Amino acid sequence: MPNLHHLYAHFKRYGAKHRPLYAISFMMLFWAIFDGIVSFIAPVVITQMGISEAMMGIIIGSSSVAGIVFDLVLCRVLKNTNFRRVYLLMFAACAFYPLILWQAKTVWIYLIAMAVWGLYYDLFNIGAFDFVGRHTEKEEHTSSFGVMRAFNALGYMLAPLFAGILIAGTVGSKPFLLAWIFLGIAFAFYLLLVFMTKKAKVALEETAEKPISFLRELGLWKKITRFIFPVLALTFMLNVVDAFYWTVGPLISENLPSMDGFGSLFMVAYLLPPLLVGWAVGSVAARLGKKKTAFWSLLIGSAILISFYFIKSPIILVCVNFLSSFFMAMACPAISGAYADYIYESSQVEKEIETLEDSSTNLGFIIGPMLAGFMSQTFGHIQSFSIIGIAGVVIALVLLKVTPKEINVDVKRE
Repeated sequence: MPNLHHLYAHFKRYGAKHRPLYAISFMMLFWAIFDGIVSFIAPVVITQMGISEAMMGIIIGSSSVAGIVFDLVLCRVLKNTNFRRVYLLMFAACAFYPLILWQAKTVWIYLIAMAVWGLYYDLFNIGAFDFVGRHTEKEEHTSSFGVMRAFNALGYMLAPLFAGILIAGTVGSKPFLLAWIFLGIAFAFYLLLVFMTKKAKVALEETAEKPISFLRELGLWKKITRFIFPVLALTFMLNVVDAFYWTVGPLISENLPSMDGFGSLFMVAYLLPPLLVGWAVGSVAARLGKKKTAFWSLLIGSAILISFYFIKSPIILVCVNFLSSFFMAMACPAISGAYADYIYESSQVEKEIETLEDSSTNLGFIIGPMLAGFMSQTFGHIQSFSIIGIAGVVIALVLLKVTPKEINVDVKRE
């Protein structure tokens, strides 16, 4: 497989220097299996309780409303965003989430579960950007995210298979117990990562920050947004699409008769491509540029999504879904590399850049599930993907036209 070849080449080139990258990648692999299992079963559990698909979308979208609130709070509460502390908090929140989801019986309890979900996902993203900024050089940012996202993608691809096998008509205790097992394995790799990075050379310089007012913090957000709005818009759209898959995809997978037995392959076809493109996206971005790679990937992937409306064969649908995801998968590590560049160049506003990126992610996962639930209930599961494909094409074309070639974040905390 191409990914194994590139992994070998990456290890041969960097050797022991990148051992922390491999440790965090394995941590992400098992964490993603955990998160993928609970993400897959959440829509099924909620609708299983008799809640409509539209309301289910609102409930899932509320996780990211909580995430945006946490962005504001975390930016004030966390003295720094060192990934060791951030990930420790993340694992604590992760341990409680399945229990709440498992025992929920009312909409309000589901909303509490979604708030915990939003918190730990925020912490996961913040920790990833901090690790790359601290422990990889600038020219390695995109390739490092490619490696991490490939392991992450493998976990998310395996999760629906595990969850699907354990779900027999209704969701019982087995998927939750399995999720906790994988979370424990991920925590073991986290401990290994902490040990490896205790004396590691830090690429991102630590800076002593002076406390600033809440209004000043919002002012920094506004200034930084003016510089990086195009990449924030792309992040938003990519997460809207991802939310569509995680909201409607499990319902398709569990509705096998309507897909003539191919429902279980729908999510696999979406989640497999990051494993194939993650190792190569660094070289593509080096030729085209990080932003242009991401914009063109969104454009092509969204254009392919539009064709879902016209496809009747389940086999062809799965294949076209794979092709669309193949291009979409190139956008994520490319744009993450751009964020890491901004953090590297403007370390004084690292927290603000990270929280703005995470707010765009959260906004996508607010709008995405709500639109997915409404449109799938109104137009049908498959047809809703064509509609979001049209929106993706329009946004990509606009971003290609208006985004400057170079973006320099010239903002200071002082």
